Amino acid sequence: MHVRKKTVVSLSTAFVIMTLFGLSVSSCLKMRISTKALDKEFMEAACKPHQHCYEACGRTMNYAEVGNDSLPLVLFIHGSPGSWTAFKHFFKDSLLLSKSQLIAVDRPGFGYSDYGKAEPSLAVQAACIKPLLQKYGIGKKVILVGHSLGGPLIARIAMDYPELVNYLIFVAPSVDPALEPREWYRKPMNTLRWLLPGSIRASNGEIISLKKELELMIPLWSTIHQPAIVIQGEDDNLVLPGNASFIKKRMVNSQVDIKMLKDMNHFIPWKKPEAIQKAILEALSTKK
Repeated sequence: MHVRKKTVVSLSTAFVIMTLFGLSVSSCLKMRISTKALDKEFMEAACKPHQHCYEACGRTMNYAEVGNDSLPLVLFIHGSPGSWTAFKHFFKDSLLLSKSQLIAVDRPGFGYSDYGKAEPSLAVQAACIKPLLQKYGIGKKVILVGHSLGGPLIARIAMDYPELVNYLIFVAPSVDPALEPREWYRKPMNTLRWLLPGSIRASNGEIISLKKELELMIPLWSTIHQPAIVIQGEDDNLVLPGNASFIKKRMVNSQVDIKMLKDMNHFIPWKKPEAIQKAILEALSTKK
């Protein structure tokens, strides 16, 4: 009886924590946007993004694209939870649009990519995004920008499909398995996953397996040859700054430039977008 009562209390506590977290995040980050709302937001923009869907790995994938398809490709990949809209403000950047085509994708389980259905395997997530690179990136420079959990995903793409990637920009990337936090409530919450908002359900489902996924990637980091920029906030309490050092240590066959941002937390895409813009422009200026 005592054990059962303790389990119920743990599940209840976990549910409250994750629900409050989910509502907080969902209210701060509007994770999905309709075509009508998107058209309204970009009504006065010189270039208007368009959302598209495609099928990959038995899933429906959603993404938004804007700009001239003859220019180099910049592909943004969001964290967990999130959606492509984490980067929509970059779609109004006239300087970037004069130099590149911009695409942002909803990772599996988020936005309009099978919302709420988690995909714990980073290799499968990479395979889901591969068709985008094949459609838009062949014959031109391709720059991947990954924030938070999008960081290990762009690394996985470079590991599995090196011929489709030219440059990596990591933004507060969660890549070091040794630095993954021990969040006791994750597994109990998985039991109650159908009671959670879809974005939190998908997030919890992939984060439970993240440490193991990162461990599987350790021997593959040395296979990456693309140059990289790592942008990391010094005051990031969600993804510790040591993750930047991990990339520098593991990417032994690449040129890695670490840019530490003073007085900056985890939310660089919203708080310091100019740091990402600068990194993209730097990547665009290189010959490789």
